[in-house]
Amino acid sequence: MKGAAWHTPAEAAVARWIRPEIQALEAYHVPESTDLIKLDAMENPYAWPPDVVEEWLAVLRRVSLNRYPDPSAKRLRERLHRLFEVPEDKAVMLGNGSDELIQILTMAVSRPERTVLAPDPAFSMYRMITLFSGMHYVTVPLRDDFGLDREAMLRALAEHEPAIVFIDYPNNPSGRLFDAGDLRAVIEAAPGLVVVDEAYHSFAGATFMPQLRDYPHLLVLRTLSKMGLAGLRLGILAGDRAWLDQVNKVRLPYNVNVLAQVSADFALGHQAILEAQAAAIRRDRAHLQEAMAALPGITVYPSRANFILFRAPPGQGPALFEQIRAAGVLIKNLHRDDALLRDCLRVTVGTPEENQAFLEALRAGLATCAGG
Repeated sequence: MKGAAWHTPAEAAVARWIRPEIQALEAYHVPESTDLIKLDAMENPYAWPPDVVEEWLAVLRRVSLNRYPDPSAKRLRERLHRLFEVPEDKAVMLGNGSDELIQILTMAVSRPERTVLAPDPAFSMYRMITLFSGMHYVTVPLRDDFGLDREAMLRALAEHEPAIVFIDYPNNPSGRLFDAGDLRAVIEAAPGLVVVDEAYHSFAGATFMPQLRDYPHLLVLRTLSKMGLAGLRLGILAGDRAWLDQVNKVRLPYNVNVLAQVSADFALGHQAILEAQAAAIRRDRAHLQEAMAALPGITVYPSRANFILFRAPPGQGPALFEQIRAAGVLIKNLHRDDALLRDCLRVTVGTPEENQAFLEALRAGLATCAGG
């Protein structure tokens, strides 16, 4: 914006007062999905049974909306402490989605000369929130198989001495579950915080939660979004009380509203439903991967999340994405010019019917691209 011809006084004021690095950013984009089968956002595709919905609504009718919520969400924190098997001497803090917890952490350690480090590619909000907080964001490219490059990570830790290292486990967007030994080596070498982001823990079959006992500077981040509660916007941060006591000072009062607290507590009382849904997604993930791998011309990557990354034939990624969208299915276009994500697309595992619709759109799109 700097140096441009301003059309309004507001534009001139924006150019003067908004930080240049914010002006240079693009806002997080959520594509329009009306009338499309939505398989782009890693959501759980299953709703609750009607009788459970009625039971939930009965609980909500007893909520007093004229009163502020419990500022620390004590009842819900205690339930999550037990449910997620957080070590007894460790603490839990809740946020308005895991995004807010990432923001709270970066704000708590922010200084202009400090750095946040993460693999690349990774969850896009690590970069955006780091820049919001006025710090430097440094990335370490993943290997060609989307594995963690241990030696490159260790060199970057020594060179940049990051205040925070974010590692998504499994990785978004690849679905790769990094080698646990590589991750331990990074934790042991890190000078500051290491945040292991387990957003997809319901599908991964692995966790670093027990390692909170071993590493005082380790925090584990989770969300209820992928468990079927994305609309509640509830994130969970677990770790040493010394850290959480400090970062909790940055948390705004009443950040988890009363409807979210009550609804999450109710949902977690029906854990069997959530576990059955996760099991169905894991089963259908395997079926979908097998069916996709049988199609000519695409590369399907192993996943321990509720989505599958795949690579289209060379030069056809963006066109294939548009063909699938035109067929009524919305997935995620991850194509970048760098080699690692060139022609890559990502599909969320949906219901069996949604998965079948995607496969039909994928087959037709591949045929169109090959013929065009």
